[in-house]
Amino acid sequence: MKHKRVNILNIPIDNIGMYELLDRLQSGGVVFTPNVDHLVKLQKDREFYQVYQVADYRMCDSQLILYASRFLGQPIHEKVSGSDLFPAFYQCYSSDANVKIFLLGGLDGVAEKARCRINAKVGRNMVIGSYSPSFGFEKDPAECSKIIEMINRSGANVLAVGVGAPKQEKWIGKYKASLPGVSTFFAIGATLDFEAGNLRRAPAWMSAAGLEWLYRLILEPGRLWKRYLVEDVGFFALILRQKLNLNRKQTFLARESYLKQDN
Repeated sequence: MKHKRVNILNIPIDNIGMYELLDRLQSGGVVFTPNVDHLVKLQKDREFYQVYQVADYRMCDSQLILYASRFLGQPIHEKVSGSDLFPAFYQCYSSDANVKIFLLGGLDGVAEKARCRINAKVGRNMVIGSYSPSFGFEKDPAECSKIIEMINRSGANVLAVGVGAPKQEKWIGKYKASLPGVSTFFAIGATLDFEAGNLRRAPAWMSAAGLEWLYRLILEPGRLWKRYLVEDVGFFALILRQKLNLNRKQTFLARESYLKQDN
């Protein structure tokens, strides 16, 4: 089935709602949830951009991106954040015994805590494995081999990776082919901490107003101040350039991708 997509800063974002996506995921797929931080990083990080091309679905994970899409005249109809999508997915497929999930990410013990809580919610052993990797694991081939073997042995066909962007997307892109039993991949960021009960989500009114970033900044200022107050502020200038058609020349990342397709 053909995807409905809009282009935000040279990144195609799927313009479908939560329920349509959940239905499509019966057939599996790689799901990324771009937010403002992703879109800014994607303008500069070639590897991240290339990995983004393996995603079957790129869902809007930011009210600010939704506002930007309206400003650009190509409105995204619904925000589908990873922290909403993942629980919706396991609740939707809670009675399907064929859906078996592995959780990868979080600090020591977080993934296991999330596993227990999710299984209690759905009333069955739906999450059949979990692992919280060591810091810098993505640079350790032996650790990655151990993780791949662990996932393959578990029999899971759904993998949710929550180690932060762009690390989680790059890991999925690099090792997807080594996980033949997994048909559905989620890159879910802090969702594991939410599921484990370690972090509180922003109130609904803040999320609806596009202020979820502010809530998270208040909770974790030491970790997030640079991302939100320094690195991501250029997003608004980039959107304005797109609106004014000043981005006629594609970013070198997009141009490189198109040249490869032509060849």
